[in-house]
Amino acid sequence: MTRTPLAHRHSPGTSPTIVFLPGYRSDMQGSKVLALEAWAQARGQGFLRFDYAGCGESPGAFEDQTLASWRDDALQMIDTLVEGPVVLVGSSMGGWLMLLVAASRPERVVGMVGIAAAPDFTRWGFTDEEKKRLRADGRLEQPSDYGPEPMVTTLPFWISGEENLVLEGPIDFTGPVHLLQGQQDAEVPWELALRLAGALRSEKVQTWIVKDGNHRLSRDGDIRLLFRAIEDVLIECSSPSSC
Repeated sequence: MTRTPLAHRHSPGTSPTIVFLPGYRSDMQGSKVLALEAWAQARGQGFLRFDYAGCGESPGAFEDQTLASWRDDALQMIDTLVEGPVVLVGSSMGGWLMLLVAASRPERVVGMVGIAAAPDFTRWGFTDEEKKRLRADGRLEQPSDYGPEPMVTTLPFWISGEENLVLEGPIDFTGPVHLLQGQQDAEVPWELALRLAGALRSEKVQTWIVKDGNHRLSRDGDIRLLFRAIEDVLIECSSPSSC
């Protein structure tokens, strides 16, 4: 099936290509992704950022999308734009998507970096009352800390999340993984990073807890830490015995 073209910015360069996966209702214009793009270009590293369907500059209605459809968007971008191996960088929901993409393309994904990764948030991120409202109304509106518009979750998205849980058992990925997590994160419990690290089969997993860090991890020091994490993964991937 031919999928709708998505807005993207691809900078060819040294392999593996870094692919950034934004969070829920985020796009490719965030401060972290732009800083990361500039960093990658300065070192000649391949880099790809894009907008999921219904987000940012990409066509489509936001409320028509699901977790699975955004996973397929990411797969489309990797399959059509990038040659060779990739290192995935997933922010919040993007951290869930990177695990699904890695499972779908084990021959392509050689490393991962999670920023406040939020796998399985349909399971732990809603109260029983909110789940009840979702089932009854087909959608849920919640106040957003990022603007005046409410945060909308649709029932199809929630169902898609429940169909794509990754923390129910071991995660069969053996490459290097770095997880960055703020301990003051009000959206993702910092303990989830430890749970994810434990679920990954890889022995090359590092979890970095930023004691005063929030969900965004977008301060200058946080971004420098992100650069370091990605560079460490790239170095590990330069050894055939590591990736």
